[in-house]
Amino acid sequence: MLLIDRPIFYRDGRRFAHLISDVSLEELHQGALRLGLDRSFHRDHYDIPEDYVSAVIESGVHQVDPRDIVRALRRAGLRSAVPRG
Repeated sequence: MLLIDRPIFYRDGRRFAHLISDVSLEELHQGALRLGLDRSFHRDHYDIPEDYVSAVIESGVHQVDPRDIVRALRRAGLRSAVPRG
């Protein structure tokens, strides 16, 4: 299942949410393709600009608390599976 948190991450004067899969990176990339995302992938998530979050949720992605994003990635083994750097 795809999950998105609230847009609380600031970068370049904009707020972003994180889009993840709680199953696999393959599911995440397929979902991102369906949503029309391209170069916003970072290790284990996609950054979603605040003004696009509503459309992502309307497409069926479940919104969760930001703390649940990290928990879901860890449960799925995706947080440790993707090397940093």
